[in-house]
Amino acid sequence: MSVAQTDLPTPRKPLRLWPGVVLVMLQFLTLFVLSKAMPDQGLYWFFGTLIGGLGIVVWWVFFSRAPWSERLGAIALMIAALFATSRVIHVSVANVGQGMLFGFYAAPLLAFVFAVAVVASSRLGDGARRAVMVAVILLASAGWALVRIGGISMTGGLDVAWRWSPTPEERLLAQTKDDPAMVPPTPATPSAEPAKESTAAPAREPAREPIVGVADKPAEKLGEPQPAAPAAKAMAEWPGFRGPHRDSIVRGLRIETNWSASPPVELWRRAIGPGWSSFAVSGDLLYTQEQRGEEEIVACYNLKTGQPVWMHRDATRFWEANAGPGPRGTPTLSNGRVYTFGATGILNALEAANGAVLWSRNLAADADVKVPYWGFASSPLVVDDLVIVAAAGRLAAYDLATGKPRWLGPARSGSYGSPHLVTIDGVAQVLHLNGAGAISVAPANGAVLWEHKWEAGGAAMLQPALTADGDILITAGGMSGGEGMRRIAVTHEPGAWSVQERWTSRGLKPYFNDFVVHRGHAYGFDGSILACIDLNDGQRKWKGGRYGNGQMVLLPDEDLLLVLSEDGELALVRAAPDQFTELARSPAIEGKTW
Repeated sequence: MSVAQTDLPTPRKPLRLWPGVVLVMLQFLTLFVLSKAMPDQGLYWFFGTLIGGLGIVVWWVFFSRAPWSERLGAIALMIAALFATSRVIHVSVANVGQGMLFGFYAAPLLAFVFAVAVVASSRLGDGARRAVMVAVILLASAGWALVRIGGISMTGGLDVAWRWSPTPEERLLAQTKDDPAMVPPTPATPSAEPAKESTAAPAREPAREPIVGVADKPAEKLGEPQPAAPAAKAMAEWPGFRGPHRDSIVRGLRIETNWSASPPVELWRRAIGPGWSSFAVSGDLLYTQEQRGEEEIVACYNLKTGQPVWMHRDATRFWEANAGPGPRGTPTLSNGRVYTFGATGILNALEAANGAVLWSRNLAADADVKVPYWGFASSPLVVDDLVIVAAAGRLAAYDLATGKPRWLGPARSGSYGSPHLVTIDGVAQVLHLNGAGAISVAPANGAVLWEHKWEAGGAAMLQPALTADGDILITAGGMSGGEGMRRIAVTHEPGAWSVQERWTSRGLKPYFNDFVVHRGHAYGFDGSILACIDLNDGQRKWKGGRYGNGQMVLLPDEDLLLVLSEDGELALVRAAPDQFTELARSPAIEGKTW
């Protein structure tokens, strides 16, 4: 007997869904649970997006049992949709992560959403299931065109907002457009030649009414004085970046440490423009730099009230997608003047009392240096009759009185650090860390005294530090602190300098957050966690406390670290080598505080 024949097609096997379900669950756990709970969010985002997305693609193409037309068609549609979206995304999305974010995040997250759609629509008919997959691919890809990125955190977080929503800077400009203090004048354009010496009066106690100085014009009154906030305690002079000695040490100050019983009291709060400048303080005045639209601002505020005193404007703007817009350097105060260095290379000398321009230079042109990726980030250093600034990896000195160039140091590889004045064996010298190591020059003429080679594949960002017995602590560039920290001994022998390495440690690997030295130990950020090492041998004593890539100052009179987290929280941490101890924590600023 013959076997009966049939023309019916062989039933198609159902989709193999369980690998996709497992991958989606693992990716969800990595992206939205572990990345929030663990300190190194960037690592989890890497595995959750790139590896998880690749796993989903492999499952769909080789193990899903879907018709080959669906397998290959879905992949082709993903590629086409992402390519089309990449042509219309916001500039911040295109450039954040140095241009890698869109490819790094968009494709893997699209794979994640696609896998969820496949599983959810698996019980639908073929036509309906395909329609769902096409719709999800198009919508998930097009969604990137609806957002902008306000920057990244060092732990992998993204500041995501709707594309049409105003930025904090735009909200500030809208709020202050009718404020007389903020009405922009016609700014003076800095030239490579020094401006004529100002005839403005020397620095004096400011009038109680807020005033504004514009370029080299006389200051203008801004109306009646505002009610004063509760009086702030007198503060020691803080003439610039990291204090008088650029070591982040606040001497002669004791504060309340029981914040449960006596929490910090807010005296005033005001919005200012974006930037990464910190503060210089003298008497009742504080100075900083900020960005407002197309103008880079040097601003002076009243320390007790927060009211603006004067603002100097330069017609320039720096922006990059990771950190955002604005100047990076901190003003420097000296003898009634304020010296500032902007993100595009403008070096200003201004009257500290009213902002009148004494002279202005374009350091990028003088040093023949291009604006680096993160912008110029050096803070000026005043030594004798010179102001010394670092243009990327090259030091330059100008005459304090006239702004005329005095010397230009040798070009070295990338750096975002600032010049640092030290005295070794009785010889005053300026240290600067760069991508090739450390260099020391004579302040008077820029002659190289000594160099120490230490390359770690990245630009240097930090300041050197001195030990109690005169050795130097340096760090190498690169992500997560590169090679860590090194202690070197520098001695002056007849006719030459000698540099000897004492130890190199990976127990503390600061990246762009400076460390402090106290009682034979160094305290700083090892990635996003605080750490302490012994300066005798570089061995780690403890590691603890998650503050993101924050920053700190040392209060040596109380053995305290005053820490500002990356997310804007203040914390008190004991500066002691036996163990990590957090004494108090309090919210301070909303938003990223690099």
